[in-house]
Amino acid sequence: MRSLKADDAAVRFAAEILSKGGLVAFPTETVYGLGGDALNPSALARIFEAKGRPRFDPLIIHIAGLETLEEIADLGPLDSRARLRLETLTAHLWPGPLTLVLPKQTRISGLATGGLPTVAIRFPAHPVAQALIRLSSGAVAAPSANRFGCLSPTRAEHVLEQLDGKIDLILDGGRSPVGVESTVLDLSSDPPRLLRPGGVSRERLEALIGPVCAGDGSSPRSPGQLTSHYAPRAPLSLYAGKALAALDDNPREGFLFFCSSTCNAWLEGLRARGGNLPALPVPRIRTLSSRGDPCEAAANLFDTLYALDGLGLTHIRAEAAPEESLGPAINDRLFRAQGAL
Repeated sequence: MRSLKADDAAVRFAAEILSKGGLVAFPTETVYGLGGDALNPSALARIFEAKGRPRFDPLIIHIAGLETLEEIADLGPLDSRARLRLETLTAHLWPGPLTLVLPKQTRISGLATGGLPTVAIRFPAHPVAQALIRLSSGAVAAPSANRFGCLSPTRAEHVLEQLDGKIDLILDGGRSPVGVESTVLDLSSDPPRLLRPGGVSRERLEALIGPVCAGDGSSPRSPGQLTSHYAPRAPLSLYAGKALAALDDNPREGFLFFCSSTCNAWLEGLRARGGNLPALPVPRIRTLSSRGDPCEAAANLFDTLYALDGLGLTHIRAEAAPEESLGPAINDRLFRAQGAL
């Protein structure tokens, strides 16, 4: 499998692969996506095969212009309130890390939607993603470019580690800056339902369109709703900050702190209990954001989990983020990683 720097020639080559039913991993601002032509059922089937993904789990269709939206979504069933919400969100948050669930056009294969009457659509902000989509069919189905249930990739090398030999090409566009998947909002219901927290905070959504309710936990209407997901190989446990700070150290375990203050509290607790203090910095003890910035922490999440998971640890102890800004998205990923136990 080839990995190419995502220059103009490589993007054109990747678009040719997609046009022939092939699969291409490409960068977005959230994580790397595994792209196939959304209008080609054979390509969609190859995505599920490459990832080992269950076919009831819907895919996200990526577009590169609002003019394509109504080719994928059937806006006819939307009432005036839903249409106003759609116009507001697309005006303020597209392109960007927001996926919208809408009624689907009949031309969209049930493979892309998990057999549902709705379709998940996103307009990514990354220039490589936009160029690739425009040069191909204009609609690219793209879940995260990883094996199903495993850590999401924020670098080309993460994709290579998991999908080598299973896809046709990786476009290397460097590290994905947001670092967690898109927020998924269902506009086919009233009030809208937040199906997956992600790169756009709930506070931001509600500032634009009013109240948003939580998903009901029923069968998946979007990616990332299964209990076990985003998992490293090592077992992971999630703790509130004070609970993590009270744990003793184990040289075979990794510790993932949200911020430096909790890490310092943990060290002080070890000192007070007469325990052995690790000589920091050591690779198995990591902090997502020294200053406690949720956006920085989200950007570092999967990169840091990949680094910890490469150390052969027996366990990873992780601190929950504050429930504000992108904190819920971080906690959602860590909770689902814990669910793999």
